[in-house]
Amino acid sequence: MSEPKIRTATVDEVPALLEFWARAAEGTSITDDPDGLARLITRDGDALIVAELGGVVVGTVIAGWDGWRCHLYRLAVDPGHRRRGIGAALLAAAERRFAALGGRRADAMVLDHNELGQRTWTSGGYAPEPQWSRWVKPLSG
Repeated sequence: MSEPKIRTATVDEVPALLEFWARAAEGTSITDDPDGLARLITRDGDALIVAELGGVVVGTVIAGWDGWRCHLYRLAVDPGHRRRGIGAALLAAAERRFAALGGRRADAMVLDHNELGQRTWTSGGYAPEPQWSRWVKPLSG
């Protein structure tokens, strides 16, 4: 397998990225819609990192930086391309972004039942912090 090209996503790719997540990502989010994804890319054009092989997106990670903390979301690899280092390459790109921005620690949202995702995050050096729980409140109905 050739090395994937790692790059940032564009607004033109929003529909294809949402389709990709529907088949490759675990779970959905309230912001998994064209407006939410376009807003992310428009606000921070370097946040959504993709891995591409032969012109086709085979992986994604959102590397969100709020000026204080580094947050990782939507690490997903196409099922037909898993276990080939694509997830690791995406995490490395996200971590380089954070380091360049002055980030000191990255955190990730990982579903409790997503065992495959947990193994990927663990192999990348991440570990859960059991003393924390995520508290949420939807801002729109």
